[in-house]
Amino acid sequence: MKQSSTQHTKMAENSKKLHIAVFPWLAFGHMIPYLELSKLIAQKGHTVSFISTPRNIDRLPKLPPNLTPFLKFVKLHLPHVEKLPENAEATIDLPYEQVKYLKLAQDGLEESMVKFLEDSAPDFILFDFTSYWVPSVASKLNIPSGYFSIFIAAFLGFMGPEPGLNNDYEIRKTPEEYTVSPKWVPFETTVAWKLFEVSRIFEASMKGEEENIADVSRYYKSVEKCDFLFVRSCSEFEPEWLKVVRDIHRKPVFPVGQLPTTTHEDDNTKIDAWREIKLWLDKQEQGKVIYVAFGSEAKPSQNELTELSLGLELSGLPFFWVLRIKRGESDDELIQLPEGFEDRTKGRGIVCTSWAPQLKILSHDSVGGFLTHSGWSSVIEAIQFEKSLILLTFLADQGINARVLEEKKMAYSIPRNNRDGSFTRDSVAESVNLVLVEKKGEIYREKVKEVKSLFCDKERQDKYVENLLYYLQNYKKML
Repeated sequence: MKQSSTQHTKMAENSKKLHIAVFPWLAFGHMIPYLELSKLIAQKGHTVSFISTPRNIDRLPKLPPNLTPFLKFVKLHLPHVEKLPENAEATIDLPYEQVKYLKLAQDGLEESMVKFLEDSAPDFILFDFTSYWVPSVASKLNIPSGYFSIFIAAFLGFMGPEPGLNNDYEIRKTPEEYTVSPKWVPFETTVAWKLFEVSRIFEASMKGEEENIADVSRYYKSVEKCDFLFVRSCSEFEPEWLKVVRDIHRKPVFPVGQLPTTTHEDDNTKIDAWREIKLWLDKQEQGKVIYVAFGSEAKPSQNELTELSLGLELSGLPFFWVLRIKRGESDDELIQLPEGFEDRTKGRGIVCTSWAPQLKILSHDSVGGFLTHSGWSSVIEAIQFEKSLILLTFLADQGINARVLEEKKMAYSIPRNNRDGSFTRDSVAESVNLVLVEKKGEIYREKVKEVKSLFCDKERQDKYVENLLYYLQNYKKML
């Protein structure tokens, strides 16, 4: 069949190869989704410059060889910031209260960023909420910028527009005001923080401190100044929240899919670590192991650790627990497992305080459930391997994620005191048994299987990437 000249033109337009720079926040929960999106763009033959610091780039998963010609890593050196420990280049290297100094150090990269943009002149730059200054420097060089949110649309919708910016929304001044659905959300929903969740982050994230700009201000500036918004989400999963985001920000908003983690394995020490873990998992009953991990940032308090440990012991179920007892070298608040706990659970449970291959563990048949902080990458990884979800939130967007999952019956949260977040060993034991074993918890086991195709279908993910690339390739025409 002969193609018309308009079809030829359209194909030529859409085959235009782009150069896209990406600049995530210095946290692995942000860098990994940015890397996944970068890999998908590079697979289409476009050039991606992935910008971060030397140590972070060296710690990222290795690229498959076919992508190395297209995906280039750009190392920018962090400036010295007083009170930021040496070699701390990511949130994983720091106790929570020192993360503000990392944000200040990233702010200090503005000059290096300008130089990089001048020298390499990418077609677009995608940036994270912490680097609210990127759109200003990019626009001076006529480079359009997009805020790529690794937070789901429900979180962006709940945070809303900047109060007073072309609207009459009131500023939320107290933690309590974040525990109810805001007035710009036009439908009934339980999505809001619990008081203990917002109280933990209120000072740093909502109010800010003398030496640092509040996260919420960084976010509002990022959304206000960017040219378009990419969201880690899919229309089929949260259409009503994506509509809220479009309505309140009045600019192009594109879901980019869920970006499930993919790995390229070529590290022998990691292969050996997995071999040992696999031997233990092979001996366990199918679907009965509870995998426990709270990401690279969350660290339980001593009391939380004690109740969690004794709850896992009480549950009678086998468990594999990846436990962070220290956040970086400067973390002097050490937490300890209850006395005799490891002896009493020997053979039935493993506590691993070093690196563990999360995807491989979750893919094992003996693992039935994942007790997680509800960071979105961990949620997607659980769904990828059809593992039911038990939630225990700690920081940031985790409470909002948890409400979305609870609402959709995709996960069960360990019951806690709303004011202080305390929970008991009994509630831990009851929750894991409910979700992994009991008839009542069957809905959580089934729901994860139901949504797998929505979250992890390669074809669907590919369409989202093609859609955003089509938008970028035709960007100038759409203005």
